[in-house]
Amino acid sequence: MGCAVTARNYWIGVVSRAHARLGVEGGFIQLNHGKKAPLQRFHAGDGLLIYSPKTAYPDGEALQAFTAVGIVKSGEIYQVEMSPDFKPYRVDVEFLPCEEASIRPLIEPLSFIKSKTHWGAAFRFGQVKVPAADFVVIAAAMGCRVFAEDER
Repeated sequence: MGCAVTARNYWIGVVSRAHARLGVEGGFIQLNHGKKAPLQRFHAGDGLLIYSPKTAYPDGEALQAFTAVGIVKSGEIYQVEMSPDFKPYRVDVEFLPCEEASIRPLIEPLSFIKSKTHWGAAFRFGQVKVPAADFVVIAAAMGCRVFAEDER
């Protein structure tokens, strides 16, 4: 994808690195332990970043990095059965090539992080809508320039 992408909205989903990798491999995202409600905010063409506080849930090591970036495909929500007791909801995402990026050097320039000392609070609900400018800063730090303005 060599051209600029215009997304309707920009989001960050909070998911462990292990779960993010499963989503990237499968081309989907599920949030807040498979709940439907957070996914209902997504629309086709929305930009999505994955922030991973830990390597695995619930007992992984601290990571505090952005681990994936993508574009919501259709925005259609569907349910899968992973076990009889766990039927999470998902949305398909086209994930883009990127590298992990630590949040630490990004805290100061990101406008959606209001408290620079208690920055983790910004992620406490598992999903954050962010301004396009913040999204581009993070995606660029991950080596993904797809969301930047065409620089020709």
